[in-house]
Amino acid sequence: MNAIKLLPDGLISQIAAGEVIERPASVLKELLENAIDARASEITVNIAQGGLKLIRVTDNGAGISADELPLALTRHATSKIASQEDLHNITSLGFRGEGLASIASVSHLLLISHPLQGKHAWQIRSEGTRVLPPEPSSHMAGTTVEVRDLFFNLPARRKFLKTEATEFAHCEEMIRRMALSHPGIAFTLRHNGNLRTHWQATEPAPRIQAVLGEEFSGSAAWIDEQAAGTGLQGMLALPAYSRAARDMQYFFVNGRFVRDKLISHALREAYRDVLHLDRHAAFVLYLTIDPEQVDVNVHPTKTEIRFREARAIHQFIYHGVSKALSSPRSGAQSSQPAADFVMPLATGHAPAAPALNYSRQTGLPSEMVAQPFNFYQIMSGNPPDASTPQVPLQQARGEAMEKDTEDVAMPPLGFALGQLHGIYILAQNRKGLVIVDMHAAHERIVYEQLKTQLDGQTLSAQRLLIPATFHVDSLDIATVEENQPLLQQLGFEITVLSATTLAVRAVPAMLQQAEAEKLVRDLLEEIRHGDPSQLLTARRNELLATMACHGAVRANRPLTLIEMNELLRKMEITERSDQCNHGRPTWFETSLAELDKMFMRGK
Repeated sequence: MNAIKLLPDGLISQIAAGEVIERPASVLKELLENAIDARASEITVNIAQGGLKLIRVTDNGAGISADELPLALTRHATSKIASQEDLHNITSLGFRGEGLASIASVSHLLLISHPLQGKHAWQIRSEGTRVLPPEPSSHMAGTTVEVRDLFFNLPARRKFLKTEATEFAHCEEMIRRMALSHPGIAFTLRHNGNLRTHWQATEPAPRIQAVLGEEFSGSAAWIDEQAAGTGLQGMLALPAYSRAARDMQYFFVNGRFVRDKLISHALREAYRDVLHLDRHAAFVLYLTIDPEQVDVNVHPTKTEIRFREARAIHQFIYHGVSKALSSPRSGAQSSQPAADFVMPLATGHAPAAPALNYSRQTGLPSEMVAQPFNFYQIMSGNPPDASTPQVPLQQARGEAMEKDTEDVAMPPLGFALGQLHGIYILAQNRKGLVIVDMHAAHERIVYEQLKTQLDGQTLSAQRLLIPATFHVDSLDIATVEENQPLLQQLGFEITVLSATTLAVRAVPAMLQQAEAEKLVRDLLEEIRHGDPSQLLTARRNELLATMACHGAVRANRPLTLIEMNELLRKMEITERSDQCNHGRPTWFETSLAELDKMFMRGK
């Protein structure tokens, strides 16, 4: 058995480097954090061969004095903390005092610095574990760290690195994170001498747009939540902008990029009711919290953290994000729950609309409602009664779409024009054309109302005039017999007529137009394949989503304009109405400018 002995300092540094320095991007992270901690306002990064040959970071920060240069390359030497108390109140990105020392032990490193109050610059070099004494140099105020030939003395580690393109992609992602977390700093990136990126110092919103693009920012909602000294700001992409991978998820805690299971779970839960299948959310979020409430001293890479009040933080993030995603883009938020909306059966004639009553019933100005059939029949192609004053089509549209008086304002989703192939509703609002997937939109409305009624224990049942009977297998019979309390709570009355026959005598009032047999079959399948103890907790939404799908208006179902307008008005006040229950978008808007461009108007 070998004797226990103290390891040489050089070997200790290389072991430490193995924990901190995984690839060129890890080096870049440490150098960028040091520049940010030095209060730099401009940072320039030069990379060659993906960082394998060269990584140079120059900043205009506070700088390092000549007598401190050797300490900068010494393990566990730092200006960030000085006592154990400081470890519980960390406000800087770096604090371990291992970054530069670890980098220096596995590369050829040159550190040049000119303190803001110093007369001139000094530099220090290291070649692996050998550090040379400081000497005078030339440099503007600030610091440059130049790292060459990474892992030159660890060939085994170098073999594990990927291609130049891959390693540069990781470096580019690292500077992207830093640019998002500190928008007040200007960043410049060059690769092999070519300018790749330059971001001017700015505010968070324009920086997010500059880094992630107009498509992201144009599809995102801004969030700003505050509670008990904790804040959550940033941009949440709407579910329609979801991604196939987690490549656009940025979460920062006090300016530090983190990957935390608690945060990830809170975000997944917040998106769960609106995200489609296996898609992933996109977001840039900034959590500000008292440093004493978070422990960043968990792992050498400092991307893992622990919250002292984990449950409270989870709920704060979950509720904040849920609130932002719940607000429909189509209309203002309403503190009042939407009235139950059951799509009436189409009769071929528009229902008589009460005069002087714009809003949910018709979606039309009172002047148009006072002449019940003019507008609707002209638009639907049905000739008006001879006794009814006729209004030209163009005039009728103009009065309905453009009038904006004290008693009538153009709603966000506008007024319905008609149906397209029995699937889409076409509407006109102030901006241009609105296209609505009527089944998807109605499905979300019914789903949200089912949730509200179930939570309030007001989910009423509607008895069927003639019970729906159908043949089933023994598993369905057993499912009905074992889950009678659940079925009754959901608004169903289902009885067993024989060993192979069920009778549906009542369904939820909101779903009375649904096909009872298919609705019950799908519901029983959901119940049968789930954990009975979680059917009204963890799996409640899946059950209600199945029910809502059956209650929503089907494709190829003709709707009157009044029905279409009522659907639009409900969308404007329903939470999460921008997506259906499966995360797909329910509507799109095309502006007049975009339409003019399509038709080359003005050219």
